[in-house]
Amino acid sequence: MKRNFSNARQNFLQRRYAVSLGRRYVLAAASVMLMGVIGCSQLNNSNNSALAESPLPRTELPVSDKPASIDTKLVSANTKFGFKLFSQLLVKDNNKNIFVSPSSVAFALAMTYNGASGSTQEAMAKALELQGMNLAEVNSNYADLKGSLENPDSKVTLNIANSLWAEKNARLKPDFIQNNQEFYQAKVTNLDFADAGAPSKINNWVGENTEGKIDKIVDKIDPDQVLFLLNAIYFKGSWTKEFDRDKSAEFAFYLSSGEEKQHPMMSQSGDYKYYETDKFQAVSVPYGDGRVSFYVFLPKQNSNLESFYESLNAANWEKWMSQFALREGSVRLPRFKMDYEATLNDALSALGMEEAFTSNANFSEMGNNLKISQVKHKTFVEVNEEGTEAAATTSVGIQLTSAKLPSQKPFEMIVNRPFFCTIRDNQTGTILFMGSIVEPVS
Repeated sequence: MKRNFSNARQNFLQRRYAVSLGRRYVLAAASVMLMGVIGCSQLNNSNNSALAESPLPRTELPVSDKPASIDTKLVSANTKFGFKLFSQLLVKDNNKNIFVSPSSVAFALAMTYNGASGSTQEAMAKALELQGMNLAEVNSNYADLKGSLENPDSKVTLNIANSLWAEKNARLKPDFIQNNQEFYQAKVTNLDFADAGAPSKINNWVGENTEGKIDKIVDKIDPDQVLFLLNAIYFKGSWTKEFDRDKSAEFAFYLSSGEEKQHPMMSQSGDYKYYETDKFQAVSVPYGDGRVSFYVFLPKQNSNLESFYESLNAANWEKWMSQFALREGSVRLPRFKMDYEATLNDALSALGMEEAFTSNANFSEMGNNLKISQVKHKTFVEVNEEGTEAAATTSVGIQLTSAKLPSQKPFEMIVNRPFFCTIRDNQTGTILFMGSIVEPVS
């Protein structure tokens, strides 16, 4: 790989980290990691390129200028995938708080997708909704999306980082490595997985790229492990209009069981993008200059979250987004903070990716005799009067085989029962995080 990794890259990283350190408020954190293992008999295959013998950069490629527009096909694909993944997690955790970053999972799996071939590639394309796009389009669109999303305004920090951690003797195909470096700005590192300190080095990268909100994704490294692919997304934004702490107070929050608990709530009034049906209320509370917003969907008292989720899909989502209009009103939101962790193997298998986890998996564009062993996802979120901070990480293991409406009565939206929420980039339509909050914890 003949690339000149100059000092400009270091300057870029320093500027990016300087921006990310300048905020006070927290929303969420999520990270994505992919793990891989190859049998010892495959490590010296002459068809593979030896990572241990090839000099690889130890820093990320610089991100190009933000593109003027993003291909809507990829955003639409990620939206469909995100809601499908969320629906599978609801099957297991429908009575628990859920908070995920579909964007983090999608970035991690897109990097892995570069190593897939044959029916495994077809299955991943179907699960990720990438049909109709060739690999070159997928990669270039992700590169454009990453560049557009990062640090959208002075009051919002949004960083997306990718990395590959290869066992020091592993041999992986050069095109696979090069694509991940070029299009995903992935940092590539050779590591002695037998070293007891190896997990700490990987976890330190996760901590650094989520501002410490997620400090561990790897507990141990199995003897046959050869590759980890990681994605980390960190978000921190201040509300366009901060909530006045003097107006925050304890109010009743009603759980799905009917039980009532007292919980700190934040209150505010003003003009908001708002949408209401006979089944739910929805409001968009903006960060910074309004490019990124926190969306809250609250089922009405004659309905519930289960009923709402029956209609939650990509088609309805796009219809709902087009119906939001500026309207005067008041909002009362619970202050909350949570961590979430899930292994996504079952959910992704249910979406059609089962082959990728079996001995029939074909990741020949990455190396020989590979399968995904585990896809792991962690998130953190905190919402308070000042704003939100977010980060996410996902791991995949591979082993052997708008105008204001005419004058209306001001709305009142009191979020005192289970609700659905997202953090959305309004310019590209990308959903960064989504969650089901059934019992807020501050």
